[in-house]
Amino acid sequence: MLFLALRSVRHRPGRFAATLLSAFLGAAIVMAFASLRDTAGAPGVDDVSAETLTTSASVVGGYGALLVFFAIASALTVSVRQRSGELELLRCSGATPAQLRRMVVGESVAVAVLAVVLAVGPAVLGGRVLLGVFHDSGQVARSVGYSFGPLALASGAGITLAAAVGAAFLAVRRATRPRERRGRGRGRTVLACGALGLGAASVLSTFAFSATDPALMAAPAYGAILLSVGCALLAPRLLTALLERLPAGGASGWLAVRNLRQRVDELAGTLMSLTLFTGMATATLSMQAVESAEVRASGLVRPADAKNLQTLNLTVVGIVVVFVCVMLVNSLYAATAYRRREFGQQRLAGATPGQVLRTVFVEGLVVTVAGVLCGTVTALAGTVPFTLVRADVLWPHQVLGVWQAVAAVAAAVVLGTCLLTARRMLRTPAVDAVAAPV
Repeated sequence: MLFLALRSVRHRPGRFAATLLSAFLGAAIVMAFASLRDTAGAPGVDDVSAETLTTSASVVGGYGALLVFFAIASALTVSVRQRSGELELLRCSGATPAQLRRMVVGESVAVAVLAVVLAVGPAVLGGRVLLGVFHDSGQVARSVGYSFGPLALASGAGITLAAAVGAAFLAVRRATRPRERRGRGRGRTVLACGALGLGAASVLSTFAFSATDPALMAAPAYGAILLSVGCALLAPRLLTALLERLPAGGASGWLAVRNLRQRVDELAGTLMSLTLFTGMATATLSMQAVESAEVRASGLVRPADAKNLQTLNLTVVGIVVVFVCVMLVNSLYAATAYRRREFGQQRLAGATPGQVLRTVFVEGLVVTVAGVLCGTVTALAGTVPFTLVRADVLWPHQVLGVWQAVAAVAAAVVLGTCLLTARRMLRTPAVDAVAAPV
């Protein structure tokens, strides 16, 4: 099975392009931030600079690893579902579920190793850019030079390989499970409940801090992240409940709702990405906007710790936003491109290209609403306790503007990717699309 896995990766690399891109970006981000630890441990680094660098690397390390797992899992889930016919053929030929798991895990490990090797160069460049940001903001002394060492390599390789193995195992386990046992999702429910419970505890601990405590933002920020993870795991169920109550008007609307009901599991990765993006970006940017407004209103000079925190928040959120957007585009493109045969069948049945595009638009709109709704709930759960303690208000005016910007970006990414990919697939003649191999 290992030989078959390596042969599959070598002869059909296009099949693993989405997974490779997700693993590559994840490894690059993890190694770039982990290299700050190597920099902090270099000889001659002062204590203040070392603490700033170590804190930055530690903050991203935890949920950076979580994002890498989600990115690889979403890409692998789409890839494995697209190969369901091939896996079923191998099972009919005598392959056992354990052998199929070893094959898919072997493929994922090979792709992850390649991704880590390719990501070293961009990670070094990214780490230098991050250090430059800290130099320019005065948080790290100009005399501190950049260092990329064993901690960065070990973190990038370890997290990426662990995420690839875990995601591949879960994806193929679900694909090879008997049909009557699919869809229970007990493991996902347990993880979701655990993340929601820890997130709620972290958010509630906000009320134990004072308004001027430097660590006030940490508790609700981490709580919002954990709540986003929990809601992301449960997002497919929300979409199912939404579809049961959604009125379907017109042929395009009816077809869109019907397609979404049949593809809820396939859209899990997209919903997770949307929820994480909306929840993390809205919560962090809103809290930072409120904090900055309170500091300006006080008329005091911004302390160094507040400046450090603002720079760190904006840098981390910027990188996370880019990564999650790429992850979202990656999973959406792979899922939509796979529907070329389906689009061809609809056209042969009498649907016009315009009707197909309208159907894809309605599907994307429903998914966007579901994902943004989940993310908004988690963002508010973290932001409201923070604003109550810091500004003594329930709904500060900064939140609405941040949310509108985040929701607009999410809608543009989802709808733009779906429509552009579908339009490209519709260029293929309907007969050729139906005759093409899956």
